[in-house]
Amino acid sequence: MLDKDSLITYITEEEIQKTIRDLCREVEQDYQGEKVTLICPLKGSIFFLSDFVRELKLQQEIDFVQLSNRDKYGERGADIKFIQDISVDISGRNVIIVEEIIDTARTLSFLKNRLLAAAPKSLKILTLLDKPARRVISLKPDYIGRTVEDRYLIGYGMDQEEEGRAFNQIYFLKS
Repeated sequence: MLDKDSLITYITEEEIQKTIRDLCREVEQDYQGEKVTLICPLKGSIFFLSDFVRELKLQQEIDFVQLSNRDKYGERGADIKFIQDISVDISGRNVIIVEEIIDTARTLSFLKNRLLAAAPKSLKILTLLDKPARRVISLKPDYIGRTVEDRYLIGYGMDQEEEGRAFNQIYFLKS
């Protein structure tokens, strides 16, 4: 069981919300008067997406994908596969992938290539947190809320074995 006493606050709820407002203004400037299709990789990005769409002052639609990079024993690093693909036709649309955090970029690169094959008008990547120190695939997000150091983060969608995901702040472990 994850205990908040074992965590140190890294990013407060207020800092998260300010970052979201800043990201929304940037996206609004780039897509003035246009509709955007937001693609949310489940599960971690749902909290960020939820706050983001309420703040974003553009016509929008939302869709979800779920990918897995775990083998049958639950170990990471396996081949990436779709558990749930998008359900909307994105051809000719302005598409933004909304991630809570990007680290290795393996799964995100896989998703980006899948979406590009569907011929969107544009495809951009937006992330609340970018952790470039962990990259194994060269990928630069178009919108970055905050660049973070190489720490294991918990809260606001990020979990430790499914725990801590619903915390309204972002933490790292004391040890």
